[in-house]
Order: sequence, then C-alpha cells, then structure tokens
Amino acid sequence: MIENHKIPLEKNEVDSLVVDDLKLEDLDAIGWSGNPAHPRHVKEALLRAEVGEVEYLAVRNTDGSPISIGGIDYKIHENAGTLWQLSTMESLRGLGLGTKLITALEDRIKQKGIHTAMLGVENTNEKARALYERLGYAECGKDTDSWEIEDKDGNKHTHYADIILMKKDLS
Repeated sequence: MIENHKIPLEKNEVDSLVVDDLKLEDLDAIGWSGNPAHPRHVKEALLRAEVGEVEYLAVRNTDGSPISIGGIDYKIHENAGTLWQLSTMESLRGLGLGTKLITALEDRIKQKGIHTAMLGVENTNEKARALYERLGYAECGKDTDSWEIEDKDGNKHTHYADIILMKKDLS
C-alpha cells in the first residue's frame, strides 16, 4: 500500500489538483483503493472505457499518482450516468477529494447531454451517504449487489450488500 503521498493540508491545495482519465499504467498505483481484486475490476472498466461504455477518472496528487478514483457507467441505468467504484485513499479522506472527483464525474455526464447521475451506496456506509446527500443526491430506491472480494492470501469470496440507490438531477 502506498502511503508516502504528501497530504494536502489546505483546501486550496486540493482545489489545484488535476482530475483526468485513469489509465492502464495507473493500475499499480491504486492498491490502496480496495481489496486485492479491485485493480482487476478497474482494469475491466478501463477496457470498457475504450468502447465508450464507461469513463474512469482520477484525482492526482502533485506527483501525478492517483489518490481518488471513480467511474461512470452509462449502461446500468437508462438515460443516466451511474457513478461507481468510488474510492479515496483512506489517509486523505475528509479533505474534499471525493467532492472534487464527483464534481468532475458529473461534468463528464453533462458533457454527454445526460441530465441524471445515479449511484448506489451500501446501507451501512453512513459517511459516504452523508457526502452524497450533501452533494445533492437523494434516495430513489433500494437494491442488492454483490462483488468479488479477495483477501491478502488470495482467497476469494462474494460480498453481498444491501444498496441504497441515489440520484441527482444535473440540469
């Protein structure tokens, strides 16, 4: 896990950080973003980005390394861009990086002429839900989801979660 990043201490430092497309060559630098299977899932998303089904962005530290990442899937919900796989380096949470990332993702959705952003948040993730609500997302339903989890020893299992669906009008 990479933890040697300079921590932005002031809001104006976060504001000056670059947000751009995540690239395949960034995969080795996102081990912090989830369980060991997560970079593989991100790689699959980046391959889908090549055909326009998704976009994947990164907020980059001053050294160019990704410190907050997330994607937009245009295939999950009709007439909406669905934010997913959002993650910010744990030691940098609470500094505004997630807000910066989500704002950039919403801008990309609007550039496609789409006026609705959707996302799902685990019902137990109160901090993330509070962020989304602060950014204007409102609950619009419930769902269940599952994804592969891998521990540090390579053991894989499926994680099942109850999801709160949220949406925001971007017009």
